[in-house]
Amino acid sequence: MSATRTLRGMSEIRAYLRTNETPVFFISPTAFNLLALDRWVRDLWYVNYFDSFEGSHPRVFVPGDRPYREFDSLESINNYLLGHKEVIDFIGGKARGGKAAFVMFDDETERLCHDLDLEIIHPPASLRRRLDSKITTTIIANEAGVPSVPNVLGRATSYAELRALADGAGLGDELVVQTPYGDSGRTTYFVRSADDWAKEAEALSSQELKVMRRIRPLEICVEGVITKHGVLVGPFVASLVGQPELTPYKGGWCGNDIYPDVLPEDLHQRAIAATQRLGERLAKDGYRGFFEVDYLLDQDGGGLYLGEINPRVSGLTPITHVTLGAYSDLPLFCFHLLEYLGVDYEIDVDEINQRWFNLASDDVWSQLIIKEPNEGIEHLSATPATGIWSMGADGTVRNKRWGHDWHSLLDESEAFYLRVAQPGDYRYKGADLGVLVARGRMQTDDQELTERCRRWIAGIRGEFAGVPWEPVPEPEPPRGAIAFKGY
Repeated sequence: MSATRTLRGMSEIRAYLRTNETPVFFISPTAFNLLALDRWVRDLWYVNYFDSFEGSHPRVFVPGDRPYREFDSLESINNYLLGHKEVIDFIGGKARGGKAAFVMFDDETERLCHDLDLEIIHPPASLRRRLDSKITTTIIANEAGVPSVPNVLGRATSYAELRALADGAGLGDELVVQTPYGDSGRTTYFVRSADDWAKEAEALSSQELKVMRRIRPLEICVEGVITKHGVLVGPFVASLVGQPELTPYKGGWCGNDIYPDVLPEDLHQRAIAATQRLGERLAKDGYRGFFEVDYLLDQDGGGLYLGEINPRVSGLTPITHVTLGAYSDLPLFCFHLLEYLGVDYEIDVDEINQRWFNLASDDVWSQLIIKEPNEGIEHLSATPATGIWSMGADGTVRNKRWGHDWHSLLDESEAFYLRVAQPGDYRYKGADLGVLVARGRMQTDDQELTERCRRWIAGIRGEFAGVPWEPVPEPEPPRGAIAFKGY
């Protein structure tokens, strides 16, 4: 289908993407964030560092020569891949002028992609970096008329100075303090005493802070796409945060549930409007395409507040793509692609948003991000394989059959597991082990893990085996932890 004509309606857009001739490379540690998108988009490839599929996925490329390296960020892994000869040859063998998609990238990534004649299909790293600051996004939200939890922005070099900031804004005794840039809850601190401050003083005293009143929140997330026709808003999804069976980080994101009435209808409509206003405000700064918003629902007061804005693809994306709206029309990321594939198209954003709102009550799915919550270091000799796993009536978990994604799950007795840690890797506190996607909920309305969820976690963790890591002269340190959501 010619890209010079205007695509009108979902059928023409779907046909265009299914006959796409421009290679699109998703370059990331794993295929997790955009996994299964190749079902809708022809010539989409996953270029990864972790060998989740052991060579069985026809669209996943992992370089064979990967000597041990220590990475401290997603960007460093992506830049390593872009400089790897096998990756360079793989990309060069597809076609010149391809597109590159990322979760995280930086100035070095932009240089490497330029050298490979790859167009990064996201706003510039400098803009994303500026908008990624929790301080900046709080200001942007204020301008868009989207309220935050009562807060004050400022600096403090002591607990007394922090208290002065908080008291001046009437925030109470229990505080939540965030630094501008954080990752999966690792830079969210809970402070109610001088001792709490002292534990984190080195990190907190050197940066501008967002100091908030502590509420009892339910985190509700949503993804959107800023298009030339307006802001598309995806489904609203509840987060699992700080669950100790899944993450060692008290404020750390560790999964999601999507289910009917995740928000009451009035709040749902307000949240759609707020997300559109945020997208329109981001567009004024030149941002376009995919973004994610975390809202905080005050379970005591009932208010809906901005948590943060993430200007990128997020860990929410896979569960966004299993919704009935995605199946009826297109996964949300496809609309992002349309903005960067050089095609003219027409859509009715208001009509799509209303249709997806009407369909939202028909989806019940969950995903778990499984990290190692315990102390100690272990050299792994066995890890569970990617595929479809099943749970018996007695709670026993077993590998049932081959599978590349979650589309063939039959019912709540099955789940799709994506392997991250593999034999030869290290397991240590905070290490990413894998991802589980399933039908049904994993968390109760009281934010407790369901018994079924606990059985899944125990069953998957029981498939790991290894030996304690013993220090030796010049030991190889464990791999750096990677957070999928990229907070």
